[in-house]
Amino acid sequence: MVVLLLIDNQGGVTDCSRCGEKVSAPCFYCAEHCGFYLHKVCAEAPLELHHPFHLNHPLLLMQKSPHLSGAYFCTFCHEFGDKSVYHCSSCELDFHIKCALFTLNIAENNLKELEHVALHDPLISTENGDKKLKDVSKCFGCWEPLAMYTHFSPDCGFNLHEKCAELPFKLNHVYHRKHPLVLQFNSKRLSCKICQVPRRRGFVYGCSPCKFVVHIECASQSSLQVIKNTNHEHPFTLFLRQVPFTCDACGSEGNHVSYTCGTCNIIIHKNCISLPRIIKSKWHDHPLIHTYFHHLEDFRVLDCLICHDEVNTEHGSYYCSKCDVIFHVKCAMKDKDSYEIVENEDEMPHESSISVIERNDAGEATKIKHFKHMHNLMLGPFVGGYENSCNGCMLPISDPFYYCSECVFFLHKACAELTKMKNVWHHHCQEPLALISDKAFECQECWHISNAFAYECSGCEENKCLRCVIVLTPGARTCLKHVHPLYFYRDYEGQCNACGDTTRGYGAFCCKDWNFVLDLGCFSLPITARHKCDEHLLSLTDNDGNSYSESHHCDICEESRDPNRWFYHCTTCDTSAHVGCVLGSYPFLKLGSIYEETNHPHPLIIVKKKYYYLDCNKCGKPCEDVALECSKLECKYIVHWDCVAPYFLRQWWKWGM
Repeated sequence: MVVLLLIDNQGGVTDCSRCGEKVSAPCFYCAEHCGFYLHKVCAEAPLELHHPFHLNHPLLLMQKSPHLSGAYFCTFCHEFGDKSVYHCSSCELDFHIKCALFTLNIAENNLKELEHVALHDPLISTENGDKKLKDVSKCFGCWEPLAMYTHFSPDCGFNLHEKCAELPFKLNHVYHRKHPLVLQFNSKRLSCKICQVPRRRGFVYGCSPCKFVVHIECASQSSLQVIKNTNHEHPFTLFLRQVPFTCDACGSEGNHVSYTCGTCNIIIHKNCISLPRIIKSKWHDHPLIHTYFHHLEDFRVLDCLICHDEVNTEHGSYYCSKCDVIFHVKCAMKDKDSYEIVENEDEMPHESSISVIERNDAGEATKIKHFKHMHNLMLGPFVGGYENSCNGCMLPISDPFYYCSECVFFLHKACAELTKMKNVWHHHCQEPLALISDKAFECQECWHISNAFAYECSGCEENKCLRCVIVLTPGARTCLKHVHPLYFYRDYEGQCNACGDTTRGYGAFCCKDWNFVLDLGCFSLPITARHKCDEHLLSLTDNDGNSYSESHHCDICEESRDPNRWFYHCTTCDTSAHVGCVLGSYPFLKLGSIYEETNHPHPLIIVKKKYYYLDCNKCGKPCEDVALECSKLECKYIVHWDCVAPYFLRQWWKWGM
């Protein structure tokens, strides 16, 4: 048997073997001087604790937590522990010894250790901004800021409001008349039925049979409480009845305490009182305004631009007054990093990339100056313009577009009108992104190499090509191969109808019936393309109606071709070819543009030879694909792009069709 001796003058030079904290008198130590010390409180702690705050099961004192590592996080203070623990195996609860005993004393209103502790006024120093100090500045009962009320700060480390030290153990509340509410731990992490907010630490008043909890401060609120907020012209009054309702501010269901505005006849969640009236969201270029209801005729489409589900205009939503687009409140506010509150309603939007020089009678800009081009641009049509590609997105030119009358430069109207700076919802770094051009980059969405227009992050320096920025702009998209609108779902995983590959969690464009899916790369494929194998434009085709199996081959590589996968086809010549064979590895590099390579003294031009393949100066093989050719004719220097471009500018994947 181990003999423990009581001493009264221990100075805190060693740790208690039960709680792990410095020993202070009075304490016990081992008579054999083996280094075993116990606080008097820890030595006398009962092996089984019937805690009023956890009535269902006893708490058992254990030398170590039964978890595999023996470590745990205290259910009360949420701090780490690896010494003795009070444990409930049924509810998976763990408590430090001092936390279990301290809360027991609160339950029994037996806080003798506070009798000689001075009360502090509602003020606490947080000078050094230290995280731990900020935690200390919380009341261990209600976890509200300690400085809000008169409080104790005893040496044992438990900070407590005076009012929380005197809380009644049971409470009859008008909001839950079935049973009295009992002061307890919120071990199930239930949300408060009044404010809806879950809290991991501190006490709550609860009813275990009904799984009902309210925070201490919420339970003490007056039934006549009135809240005023600058976002609404009238005050909101607390309505203490547990009845189901639909919140008129956010449109979601509620079955707890609500607040009402009798003047406007609206009922809302407490949290929704403080919804900002105007926000700037990375999901949209213009400010979004909150409103409690809309008329149906205000919108052409009622689908939320984020989740694509219909928005009920009889309840609250965020909308853009310029674009007639609408968002669910829960979608617009889901990610705190995706929006910011607009205080100044006159805040300037992002600067336009163009300045208008001339307009027609309909107000359409017919002559513009784009900040990325030296000459003025004219609104098409333009004879021969449709054989070119857009210098912004590198897709074939289609109406409406702008062209330069002095040089070969074309921009789709949609590409020309993009702003100099843009918020991009699918980029999780510094916002907004800046429009750049004439710089080789790898798009972080589609992984294509390009040197056309892009949006670049000044923080991480990632780039997004214009094709991806435009098609990923929230909203419905049309596809020539499908009659219904398509929506982009970021988390969708399934098989692409075009290439047959799995989207692998990168997202996809889907029909709401889920019977048609396109991954981002296939959705952005050029509708038409040119190749030396045919004198005509080749059109993107989704199905080969020819049942003759020998016709299912590629006229470029002469390999077999899956008739159920998309391909390029010329109806005049009956030419068919794989998508990859037509487009090649670098379809979005601007041919004829300058590329500076440090290992060559002259500027290099991006070229793609059709017939006469010169040998590469690096590897000696013919330059059949994209190459870099010296701008000085007498130099006769030519190299494959893959032989000299940096590794991150080389195409590392192949087309799946």
